Amino acid sequence: MTSARRPHHLYGLLARAERLAARQVREVLDEQGCTVEAWRVMSQLADGEGHRMSAIAEQALLPPPTLTRLMDQLVDDGLVHRRIDPMDRRRILAYLTPRGEDYWQRLDERVRERWAALPGSGDDELLAVLLDRLIAGLDLPRETAEAGPPPTTALHA
Repeated sequence: MTSARRPHHLYGLLARAERLAARQVREVLDEQGCTVEAWRVMSQLADGEGHRMSAIAEQALLPPPTLTRLMDQLVDDGLVHRRIDPMDRRRILAYLTPRGEDYWQRLDERVRERWAALPGSGDDELLAVLLDRLIAGLDLPRETAEAGPPPTTALHA
């Protein structure tokens, strides 16, 4: 018998880890009056570069109509503002307001504190490398994936 885990077992581990991580984050965010979806959006906007709605929707794992409603609420709350993209006037870019930046900083600090207190949190870099590799492999076009996995890089513990 091989020591390789069956795909359904690995999928189950990933799903369970995501649920448990989301629960930890949700508990922190609930205390601050924020949703996980709003936190994901604000986390993207925290770089100050301005982001297109389509890119935000993809990264925040939200359907465009849901993102539009959420963005409207964040704008109404004074946390986000929208600007016309100077490079393409048909597009809108979203940014955090100064109030939104302060709010996101508080959220980020609380989430980081909770994450750091979790057992195994010292393995974040290794986990990120493994998850990035998995995502890259899963995100390949089907023809490329059938040709074999991409070359691996060395992991450092």
